[in-house]
Amino acid sequence: MDHVRAEVDGQIGTVTIDNPPVNAISWAIRVEIRQALEQLEADDRVRVVILTGAGEKIFVAGADITEFPPLRYETGVERQKRNREWWDYVANYVKPLLCAINGHALGGGLELAMCCDIRIAVPGARLGLPETGLGIIPGGGGTQRLTRLVGAGRAKLMIFSADPITASEALSCGLVEKVVEPDQLLPECRAIAERIILRGPLAVRKAKEAVNGGFERSLSEGIDLEAECFARLMDTEDKNEGVAAFLEKRTPNWQAR
Repeated sequence: MDHVRAEVDGQIGTVTIDNPPVNAISWAIRVEIRQALEQLEADDRVRVVILTGAGEKIFVAGADITEFPPLRYETGVERQKRNREWWDYVANYVKPLLCAINGHALGGGLELAMCCDIRIAVPGARLGLPETGLGIIPGGGGTQRLTRLVGAGRAKLMIFSADPITASEALSCGLVEKVVEPDQLLPECRAIAERIILRGPLAVRKAKEAVNGGFERSLSEGIDLEAECFARLMDTEDKNEGVAAFLEKRTPNWQAR
């Protein structure tokens, strides 16, 4: 991989996008991001993954705009079919995926961040979907994921105007979970990851499945999904271990079984 790094430190994996000057995610970069995520997915040591960008100003500034001029309807349809599978892979990544937004997250960069489970940003970051300023609309799930995160009105304001919002505004509307100083960004993400690692790995995985799946269903269907995920955990060694550890007042020894 030329522009994406995958690193492991203990039980935490980190994927860093390093494609100067603005970390644009062309298709070639997306292939590398997936390779890095798949590598960490297959690594049994890794329990949580952090996704970030290199540098101090930009997380990801969006797609490679040079890919757009040749597109017509038919090629646009084909592009979206190919891209859909990539976005779905990131959004449904089996391990908890934290996004350390080290700078501006625009267009495809914000769409990538929204595919992650938890988003932590620095104060100077700007987050937005500027596509209407190019005469197009977000094509990586932005219209749908943003609406689910911040509500239809705020999503329309951001998308129609193409104006980015500040990190503090993103925090107030639920687009990010925390805003921390740049020198605390990765330490904060690691601290969150360490707390997740203390919990049952199969339980965390099923919790993610229930939350993500519930977005696509009615409340009643979501509760049915939750019940199924709960029941699936009842036959696991981790459930028995977690309950026993609680009753015996000791730390669980998770086996992911």
